[in-house]
Formats: sequence, C-alpha cells, structure tokens
Amino acid sequence: MAQEHVRTGTVQLSKVVENSMNKDNDVGEWDLVITPEPSLFNLNLKDLWRYRDLLILFVKRDFTAQYKQTILGPIWHLVQPALTTAMFLLLFSKIARIPTDGIQPVLFYMSGITVWNYFSACVLSTSNTFVTNAAIFGKVYFPRLVIPLSIVLSNIIRFGIQFGLLLCTMVYYQFKGYPIHFSFSWLYIPVLLLLMAGIGLGCGIIISSLTTKYRDLTILITFAIQLLMYMTPVAYPLSFLNHSKYQALINLNPITPIVEVFRYIFFGAGTFTFGNLLYSAGFMVVALFLGLLIFNKVEKTFMDTV
Repeated sequence: MAQEHVRTGTVQLSKVVENSMNKDNDVGEWDLVITPEPSLFNLNLKDLWRYRDLLILFVKRDFTAQYKQTILGPIWHLVQPALTTAMFLLLFSKIARIPTDGIQPVLFYMSGITVWNYFSACVLSTSNTFVTNAAIFGKVYFPRLVIPLSIVLSNIIRFGIQFGLLLCTMVYYQFKGYPIHFSFSWLYIPVLLLLMAGIGLGCGIIISSLTTKYRDLTILITFAIQLLMYMTPVAYPLSFLNHSKYQALINLNPITPIVEVFRYIFFGAGTFTFGNLLYSAGFMVVALFLGLLIFNKVEKTFMDTV
C-alpha cells in the first residue's frame, strides 16, 4: 500500500509539472519575451516605436532636470549664447579683426554658436549614456537606445530657444537697416537640424560604448569637443582660409558645411554647395550605422563592466 501511495503521488506530481510546462509553452500567456539577440545586425528598432511614451517621458525629464533648482532656469539657454557672442565679438572681431564675409558680426557669431551648441550638447550628453543610467538599466528592460534619443530630442528644445534669440536679433538689425534674406531656403533648416542630430547621436553612442571600459575618455571627449569648435567655422568664415594649408583639414569636419549653409540661408553669404552637404549626410549615415552596431553589441554586457 505504501508503494502504491508513492507511485500515485509521483503520477500526480508529474501531471502538475506537465500542466505547468504546457502553460509556459502557451505563447498567448506572455506579453513580452526577452531573448538574446542572435545577430549583431538585429537592432530591433521596432521597440523604439512601442516605447514612444517612455521616450517622451525621458525627453521631459532631461529638459526639466537640467535646470531644476537653478535661479534662471531655461533662461540660461539665452545667457550662454549671448555671453559667448560678446566674447567672440571682442576677441575675433575687435582684437583679431577677422572678417565675417560681410555679415553683421553679432549675427555671424550668434548663428554659428547656435548650430555648434546643439551639436556639442548632443555628443557630450549621449557620450555618458551607459555610465549615467546604469542604475536604471539594471532594474527594468526597455530599449537602451531610448536614452540617447531622448537626449537628442530634448536638446532640440534648447536649440529652439537659442534659434528664437537669433531670430529676435535678426529682426532688431532688420529694423536698423541690415538686410535679412527671407526665402524658401529656410526650408533647409529642418534638414540641417536632422544632420546635426544624426551626427551627434552617432558619434555620441560610439563614445558611450567606449566609456563603459575607459572612464577617462569622458574627460578627453570634453576637451576634444572644445578644440573641435575651433576647427569649425564658428568664429571665422570658411572663406578666410582660402588658399590656406589648413582649409582641407577644416573641410573634413562634417559640421563645417552645416554651419556655412546655415549662414547662407539667412544672410546670403558663405559657402553653399550640395556636394559639401552630401558629405555631411554621408558622414551621418556612416556614424549612425557604426554607432548602432557598437551600441547593440555593448548593451548586452555593459552591466558587467560599468
């Protein structure tokens, strides 16, 4: 009788295990199944659309947290380009007497600073994606690419504020008799913004993938971005380097055509060729492609190194 009771209990236990396995195998019981990606090229970008609400939430968080518990708040977005413009006006226009292609100096410097601030903010902020958000990544699943994308989108708000300051300054000088070009070429502005966002995102996520192992790269990148600004025609026009041995080096910078086209749109001065703009677009595609591949590879194991 004891042996029969043991056999009966074993049969019942087997049925319980079998029923449990059948439930687990029922795909309809699960909303999301997380599995290791079989290929490096499987980027699973569809998840970004599924988590669009989270993306919007992160955009709001990035913008509000940046100036939380500050005195001036978002007004710093106006103070920074205004002070930088004043400094450039003193150093490069009054002291160095570098020409500005016939563009009013204040407008010349402010337009370049507006473009550069957006690009540099995208690169520097996304370069710390893994290190800064390691606590969130280790607790809950969501597409890791949501974080750098939210940074790029939140910086568009910053760009909009500084662009508004530029427009107000342009209107002021318009009333003083300085001509401003109002034409359909303004439609290129979203294209330029897309190029800056793509290049900034691509370079930023490549750097963020490297900083998981080499933390001191963050310091190096901050210093490199500062130097790169002087290799971009922000404080001087590209025409100033005509027949210079450094002109080819400056032309290799993918932000150079963007700054020049941005000024050409508003002031009709500068270097505007579709070939240079296509170079920036090609650089953006390559940077994004390599960045997504490296990011996809690192995100699987970065928690072991952060």
